[in-house]
Amino acid sequence: MRRWPGHGEPPLDLDVSGSVAHLVSRRYAWGVALMVVALAVTDYIDRQIVVSTFPYLKKEWGLSDTALGALVTTVSVTIAVFALPAARLADRWGRVKTIAAMGSAWSLAALACAVSGNYAQLFAARSLLGVGEAGYGPAGAALLSGYFPQRLRATVLSVFQAAGPLGAVLGVLFGGVMAGQFGWRVTLGAFGVPGLLLALVFLKVRDYRTPAASGGTADSGAGEGLTGDRAPSGQQDLAATVRELFRSRTAVWCYLGGALNLVVLSTLYTWLPSYLGRAYGLSSAQAGVKAALFILAGFVGAIVFGHLADRCAVRRPRRRLMVPAVLAAGAWGLLFTAFGVLGPGAGQYALIVIAGLPVAAALGIAPAAVIDVVHPSVRATAVGMAALVQNLFGLAVGPVLTGLLSDAFGLGPALAVMPLFCLAAAAAFRLGSRSYEKDLAAVSGGVPEAALPGTHERELSA
Repeated sequence: MRRWPGHGEPPLDLDVSGSVAHLVSRRYAWGVALMVVALAVTDYIDRQIVVSTFPYLKKEWGLSDTALGALVTTVSVTIAVFALPAARLADRWGRVKTIAAMGSAWSLAALACAVSGNYAQLFAARSLLGVGEAGYGPAGAALLSGYFPQRLRATVLSVFQAAGPLGAVLGVLFGGVMAGQFGWRVTLGAFGVPGLLLALVFLKVRDYRTPAASGGTADSGAGEGLTGDRAPSGQQDLAATVRELFRSRTAVWCYLGGALNLVVLSTLYTWLPSYLGRAYGLSSAQAGVKAALFILAGFVGAIVFGHLADRCAVRRPRRRLMVPAVLAAGAWGLLFTAFGVLGPGAGQYALIVIAGLPVAAALGIAPAAVIDVVHPSVRATAVGMAALVQNLFGLAVGPVLTGLLSDAFGLGPALAVMPLFCLAAAAAFRLGSRSYEKDLAAVSGGVPEAALPGTHERELSA
């Protein structure tokens, strides 16, 4: 086991595969991954816990349902608006410092929610929550991608992305209990303190250098451009970054496929409790518990199928994207059968829960593939671009479009139609798989990972 250099020493250098895994022990790498996931869980708890306080906010301030819904919508909107600038900051300023700053920002915003004196203040605090969360996902994904070899990237990032459904479940469950016991203010601020402490602990984690895309020697690790030793400024730097983000066909198809998949996932996260309440005659608490099982299935599916994608890619890399393509098509079949063929009952509910496994499979695989095919100097920015596309064209579309269809035809038929987006996602991932190996070779210089120095020393799989 190698000694991890102390905090304050020069940043680590990436090898040809874009990994520093050969410089760290397995225990340290997975320890950092656990920290990233733990902080991400507090992120999603803070994002979702407000839903449980709706009845109390409505009673105290006389809010409409539209005003309450806006407290959720504003988080997705601010994430979409700030994802790319915050991700670019992570690539230029450093991933560790960005994680600490963003985690502190959303944790302080959560505490601000707890002391809000009126709706406008609460809305502003919720908006700031989204600003902090906008930069964390890209920075965390970029950091983990450097700690682990490429062959494990989908597994690790799937564990990271699975923090989303896990945090959503915990937010709903904890919020429901705490709001009744302690009131909405304590509930909204409860996870701000642990989030802030975790964010500050990240300042002890060591970052790696951001390399130049071609030629030159990286220096401090945060300012290099894409064309040489010295980062160009202004429009040249922006143009070079944009070219790199869209140079790879694989990355573009993954941006699109991830967004299309999230249309369905966000639809079910939002409307499944309502459907279970209306169709099965359940109370809101009972419907929430049953919907939580679907979300938990997604948590398991994201991790299991992310690892499966890595295993399938050992002999043929393009299979990494064929896994979410096949699973997305399977999710459509399960959901269409559940909502379009079967009626309310045990069989329908069983298919819905089972569908939670494949419908969340792409959560980690899509960003992992994007990171694989872009230069290490823009990894966080690429994940930020994915977050922008996914929030604007995925998370923001599903709930609203389903509501429109429900008003016209009923909620059941709407939920039977919306899984068609899974088929579109499957097609996008299939097209991305066709260019994946070529784009991967272009980034790695055509050097197989097995031939890289230190490969035998950096086997980090559990």
